[in-house]
Amino acid sequence: MKDLLKNHWYLALPSAHLKINKMVSLEIMGEPILFFRKSNGEISAICDICPHRGIPLKFGRVVNDQVECPYHGWKFDGGGVCRDIPSLTSEQKLDCTKIKIKSYSLRELYGGIWIFIGDNDFDQSLAPQPPLFAGIPLDAKPQLCEVVLFPCHIDHAVIGLMDPAHGPFVHQSWFWRSTKSIHEKRKQFGPVPFGFQMKRHEPSKNSKAYRILGGEPTTEITFQIPGTRVEHVQVGEKSFYSLTALMPLGENKTQVVQMAFWNIGWLSLAKPLVKQFGRTFLGQDLDAVTKQQEGLKYDPTLMLINDSDTQAKWYFALKKEWQESSEQKRAFANPVKDTTLSWKS
Repeated sequence: MKDLLKNHWYLALPSAHLKINKMVSLEIMGEPILFFRKSNGEISAICDICPHRGIPLKFGRVVNDQVECPYHGWKFDGGGVCRDIPSLTSEQKLDCTKIKIKSYSLRELYGGIWIFIGDNDFDQSLAPQPPLFAGIPLDAKPQLCEVVLFPCHIDHAVIGLMDPAHGPFVHQSWFWRSTKSIHEKRKQFGPVPFGFQMKRHEPSKNSKAYRILGGEPTTEITFQIPGTRVEHVQVGEKSFYSLTALMPLGENKTQVVQMAFWNIGWLSLAKPLVKQFGRTFLGQDLDAVTKQQEGLKYDPTLMLINDSDTQAKWYFALKKEWQESSEQKRAFANPVKDTTLSWKS
């Protein structure tokens, strides 16, 4: 767990997965966390262990906007404060509100629930913030949403998804590209807060899926630690956003949430095709990292090369700088500089 980044916002789950008066339990970086939604739609997240006898609260239920423990009926509010102990008599003076379990900061944006994982005394405004999409309302629901579990460390999931050279091999298909379509590419990159960006450009001619958008699309891809990738495809005044957000559930278990948003009316007619493309694309990456685990169990020495692996190098440099700047209590200094990278894919 020591290589996992804390004091960050992570996309925990799609909003649609958390219904009114219902609960969802997740273990994130070794912390059991219970999400629940109140009758007014507000969301909360608290430690998923009752401090009385240790039973997970997920086996209980939501009663009057509080989580009720299934063992003895103790009730906890969204702030983790115990509000009721049914076994207490009128003569007993125990103030149950002094009993508290950990609660978590949450944000609900674009149909996703983000959680801050870190120290209680950390200034959350100093952490990388969830992305914002120009022209898309904050309460908009994603037109498409997929959740996939990768059986690997988040580092391998991140650099696998950002790797520009694996496309013709991992993603061979009629609607994307093949090994026969490989050619040299040159892209301009630059720093953004807590990350880097492939600057706006015309999509590669061998990336067939962009053709469905028609017109003359341009795209830019932004990555930000701890593991958020946003591709913004623009066609005139219309936009298509693809958000991929990774969160480590454990040392070798990573959740990948992919959402798509657009304000291109006619594209909704092609939603089944876009959905199938997204599922196939993620499935191919999942297959690759699953097979990769067979080799990684021998703890081999791995290498990264220029330029196709430079983004992976930046990722590790950003992680290192975040950890060092946090320990030294100084401002984050982005190690990424403006540059042009070239590779064949």
